[in-house]
Amino acid sequence: MQVILMEKVVNLGSLGDVVKVKDGYARNFLIPHGKAKRATAANLKEFEGRRAELEKKAAEILTAAQERATRLEGLVVQVTRKAGVDGRLFGSVTNADISEALEAQGIKVPKAEIRMPQGPLKHVGEFPMTAQLHSDVVANFTVTVLGEQ
Repeated sequence: MQVILMEKVVNLGSLGDVVKVKDGYARNFLIPHGKAKRATAANLKEFEGRRAELEKKAAEILTAAQERATRLEGLVVQVTRKAGVDGRLFGSVTNADISEALEAQGIKVPKAEIRMPQGPLKHVGEFPMTAQLHSDVVANFTVTVLGEQ
């Protein structure tokens, strides 16, 4: 299926590109989330009329993400959990816990934007984390897990 991208999509294209994708991907993800429209003659004409407006909106979203990244870059977030004597946690620290800790410090980052490559944290220590705030903006920060007896 041919679709017009209404915003930048990772590994697919940028705003205004007409790309061919599988029917299910278009019907189940791209079109319902407003990331694309079917590439019909009427939709192409409508898109060209709104191109400047959509590009301006995309630029505003990008600058907002960059501002959030500057606030988040290099930040150290502390999370306290019950731990045993060997440093293993009773439970784990997930991206939802990290999101709550960041919100307590005044930075709103949804849990879906926090990347945990090793999975949930199960030990006491310092762990480097990344937040994918936009398809082009990534911020690095550190999570320190403290254990309480």
